[in-house]
Amino acid sequence: MSGMSIIIKKELKRVFGDKKLVFSMFILPAIIMIVLYGLMGFMMGAMNSDIEEHINKVYIVNADEKLKNAITASDFVKTSDITYLNEADYRKDEQKLRDEILNGDSQLIVYMEEDFGTKFANYTDKNSPVPQMKVSYNTTENYSNNTYGMFTSKVLEVYRTDLLKERIGSLEMLNVFEMKDDIIEKEEKAKSRFISMMLPYMIVIMLFAGAMGVGVDAMAGEKERGTLASMLLSPIKRTSIAGGKIVAMMILSGLSAVVYVVSMMIAMPVMSTLGGSQTELSEGLGGLSLDAVQGLQLGAIMIALVFLFVSIISFLAIRAKDTKAASSMISPVYIVVMVAGMLTMFMSGKDVPVYRYFIPVYGNAVAIKDLCNGELLAANFLASLAGTVIVAIILTLGIAKSFDDEKIMFNA
Repeated sequence: MSGMSIIIKKELKRVFGDKKLVFSMFILPAIIMIVLYGLMGFMMGAMNSDIEEHINKVYIVNADEKLKNAITASDFVKTSDITYLNEADYRKDEQKLRDEILNGDSQLIVYMEEDFGTKFANYTDKNSPVPQMKVSYNTTENYSNNTYGMFTSKVLEVYRTDLLKERIGSLEMLNVFEMKDDIIEKEEKAKSRFISMMLPYMIVIMLFAGAMGVGVDAMAGEKERGTLASMLLSPIKRTSIAGGKIVAMMILSGLSAVVYVVSMMIAMPVMSTLGGSQTELSEGLGGLSLDAVQGLQLGAIMIALVFLFVSIISFLAIRAKDTKAASSMISPVYIVVMVAGMLTMFMSGKDVPVYRYFIPVYGNAVAIKDLCNGELLAANFLASLAGTVIVAIILTLGIAKSFDDEKIMFNA
């Protein structure tokens, strides 16, 4: 046991004694995440402000007085440069106006057929012709999309209501029943709905990234530099060397994951503030509330995942000749881990039978999602731990066996 503690201290000292390594592993990721999400929020806020402040160029053909009144009474007129055209002028420049929409030089063309008022006045039943209105806009242009949304919600609804009043006299006749919403839901599940979808994936990815950052260098890196060979010649047992490295990597990768999670919790509200709106994810982070037992369960799942990831990466890295080969071997595993985390994003834990919780990574991600929703059953929790730990132990035994193989350790 003393030999293992010596290796643990050596590995931790190697990392924490190197200022550049500490900065790159623990400080730089936090700065990057906060700056990146802050920049995203700033850019989103700037884009939204630009769209809201942009004066949109709008053409309206054959507009009647009711439509003009609806436009004047709405906020639409404040952000729009409106040109009213008659049928003849529109037909003369129709292609030019459509090209303006296509090129983003104007945002909207509202065309009311020339006899719109007559058809409306003469409409008696389903056999009568219905007056036609066509709204042309460009779905690939933000300004045009936003203008279309504003026009349909702030102008057309008012215009439609005015026409209905004219036709039937009182809109109260259209009220056939009154509906009231009766929402039945778990409060904690409602608050954490979005974060329960994202958090399992984020934790899985962050833990693997942290383990990969320290695992490749601790195994393949030292093997490539020759420092591992000299360590093997020391009086410390090889199993102690392997165990010490695994424990040290678990500590380092766990700390790295904590840095990522804390940075994310700081970065999301920053992005929301700079973006000028409260995002669903930042609301979810604030709404996530775990009691002491749930906190211990989350910690246990994360420790099991760290153990698994460190074991996988160490097993592959120790069998590789150098860091380049190790990275190539680990990359496909990273993709599998990402997919396993993503599979849980759009599913409910109620759809998952108990035996699937034994599947490493996938079962852990589902368990974390259930935990966020307050629905994690004891059997599912234990199954998620058991499957992960069993696989990690098998890999650890494989690592210990690799340390006893001279061909593997000395690239013979």
